[in-house]
Parts: sequence; structure tokens; C-alpha cells
Amino acid sequence: MQTNIIFAALCALAAATAAGAVTGTVKTENGEEQGTIRWSTRDKAYVVTKGDKGASMEVQIKAADVTELVIPKPAAFDKAVEQVNSGNGAAAIPALKNIVKEYSHLDWDKLAGRYLAEAYLAAEKPDEALKTCEAIIAGEPSAAYKGNLAPAYWSALLKLNRRTALEKNMEKALKGKDRFSRGAALLMTGDIIMKDGKESNAACKKALTDGYLRVVYLYTDEDIAERLRPEALYKAALCFSTLRQSGRADVMRTELKSSYASSPWAKK
Repeated sequence: MQTNIIFAALCALAAATAAGAVTGTVKTENGEEQGTIRWSTRDKAYVVTKGDKGASMEVQIKAADVTELVIPKPAAFDKAVEQVNSGNGAAAIPALKNIVKEYSHLDWDKLAGRYLAEAYLAAEKPDEALKTCEAIIAGEPSAAYKGNLAPAYWSALLKLNRRTALEKNMEKALKGKDRFSRGAALLMTGDIIMKDGKESNAACKKALTDGYLRVVYLYTDEDIAERLRPEALYKAALCFSTLRQSGRADVMRTELKSSYASSPWAKK
């Protein structure tokens, strides 16, 4: 009986260990390790299992020593994103939740978490969106103000009127060195102005000058532009339309549709 209990416990431990493991490469200044990777919360390290089941070995690499993670895109990711972008976010929620869980600390958790939060926000479930983001941030605090997850986290905070947390993390983003996060914070600045000003003419003018147009004209570099400019162009066009400046609104829409035709913002 005791042997069976021990065996069952070992099986459960093995299953738990495998649950968060994916294949990829962990790079350091001294080289790289390839194999099945999982994150160890206890050790704050990546554990790479190399070889087959009969002759495997584990290598532990501290997070501080990692220069790059190379993790292949999850198989279900593209379809889930397409569903969120097409307005069918509810259908994507199970797949995105699974990716967030399986890829914890393995890059794709934050991007999947962003789309999962967006799906919840579209479904008018900001509490679930916030819960999704906070679960990831608990293990990686910088995700609150830097990188892919941050914009969705801020949107949930704005929806729930959690202004103290929102302003604190936006300030960190604006003062930080991550260019994407600074641009995303400018977009959110425009959104806050629009919400507080009830989309009035005055709010539109201020949102344009303090937020949207800064992104349109200052974030044209290739690696950042596709991630920020489509949304900024779309929202700038809306503001110009409200202000009855149809010519400038058309300029924004034309740029959006010609430069970012595949963006969900161009299809709105």
C-alpha cells in the first residue's frame, strides 16, 4: 500500500512538472541549451531537460543569466488571435487560457494573456481581464508596465476605474527605456482623456495632441509601428471626425488602410 502511494505521488509530480514544459532554447552569454523547458518558481530558474526519457539530464539556468529565450509559437495561438480580432473572442478563451498556463515565463504567456484579457474586455468582463493580467504580473512584476501584457492590463484598470495602479504603471512605462511600452502609454493617455472628457470636442483635441498623434508621427520605426500606429491612426481618425475635420480624418484612414491593411483596426 505504501509503495502504491509513493508511486502515485511520483506520477502526480511528473505530470505537474510536464504540464508547464515546452520545447525551445535558452541562451546565455556562455552558450545555449536546447530541450524541454519549464519554469521553476521556487528557484527562479529555467530547467532544460535534454535527451530522451531513457537517458535524460536536467540543466538549471538562473533567470538572471538568460540573454534570450527561443520558444516556438504555440500551435493554437494564431487561430485564437484571429478569433479575438474578428470579434469572436469568447471562442478563443479556452485556447488562450491554456497557452497562458502552459507557457508560464516562456514568452508566449504574456502575449496570450493580452489577447485573453482583450477577449474578456470585449465580453464586458473587466474583472476577469484584470484577474488574468494580475496572475501573470504576480510572477513577473515588470509585465505591469513593460511589454505585451501591459496595454491590456491598463485597459482593464481604466475600465474598473483603478486609477492609482493605472497611473503608477503608466508613469513607469513613460520613464522606462522600452519604446513599445512608452508608445502604448501614450495611446492609453489618449484613452484616459477621452473617457474623462466624455468624448467631447475638447477631449478629442487634447487626446490628439497628448496621445494619438504623438504615436502616429513619432513611432514610425518598423519594429514598433505595426504594433502601435494602426490603433493610433484609427483613434485619431475618430477624433478628427468628431471635430468635423473630415479631410484630416480621411488622411488617417487612408494611411491606416494602405500601410496596415491586415490590422484589425483597418477592418473596423
